[in-house]
Amino acid sequence: MKQPALKERVKQIVDGVTKADLQNRHTVRRLLRQIASVLNESISAQQEEAMVQFVLAQKIDPNNTFHLLKLWGMFR
Repeated sequence: MKQPALKERVKQIVDGVTKADLQNRHTVRRLLRQIASVLNESISAQQEEAMVQFVLAQKIDPNNTFHLLKLWGMFR
């Protein structure tokens, strides 16, 4: 995300997200749709389901620095 304004809007959406939120299929789907809307990206139902499955499978804890470093390493 090279556009600072979009980056800040996405940060606002995910601010305060907990581990429980990231293990809840409905919440992850809602966050994904909000972020896609902010980025003006259209995603198919199949892509959406794949992304939701990926997030759930990672068992991400946003308060655990190791988890965040692991994710950063995946996508850098």
